[in-house]
Amino acid sequence: MALVSRAIFGFFRLAARRGLTLAKGDETKKEQARRRGVDGETYAYWYLRRHGYVFVARNYRVPGDKAEIDMVGYDGSVLAFVEVKTRSGTDEHPGRPEEAVTQEKRIHVERMAKRFLAERRTPGVSWRFDVVAIESRSGSPPSVRLYKNAFGTAH
Repeated sequence: MALVSRAIFGFFRLAARRGLTLAKGDETKKEQARRRGVDGETYAYWYLRRHGYVFVARNYRVPGDKAEIDMVGYDGSVLAFVEVKTRSGTDEHPGRPEEAVTQEKRIHVERMAKRFLAERRTPGVSWRFDVVAIESRSGSPPSVRLYKNAFGTAH
C-alpha cells in the first residue's frame, strides 16, 4: 500500500508543481478559499499517506456542531487528529498557515477529538494532535510542514 500512496502523491505533487489552485474569474473569494482548502486537504491526505498514516475518517463532524476535524488516522500505533491549514500568495491573511490554528481552534479540535474517541469506544489508544501547514505560491510547488503533537498533550 505504501507504494500506491507514493505513486498517487507523486501524481498530486506533479499536478501541483505550479501551485495548488488556479483562481477562476467567476468565483467569489469565499468559493476560492473553500476550493483552496479542499485542494490543500487532498494534498495533505496523500502527503501523510506517503509518510505511513492510515486514515479512519476525513472531515469528521457531529450533527449540530460547526466544528470539524480535517483528518483522523493512525501514525503507527498513535491515533492522530490532523488539522490542515493552506495559504496561498493571494491570501488576505498574512503569516504562516500554522499560525491560523488559534487557541479557539485548538479548543474546538480537542472537543471534537474527545467526541470521536467516545463514539468509537477506543479506550487505551494513544493519541495526539498534528498540524499540516501548506503554502502554495502560484508558479511553484506547495511547501508542506508537518507538526506532530503540535498542541495539547499526547495521550
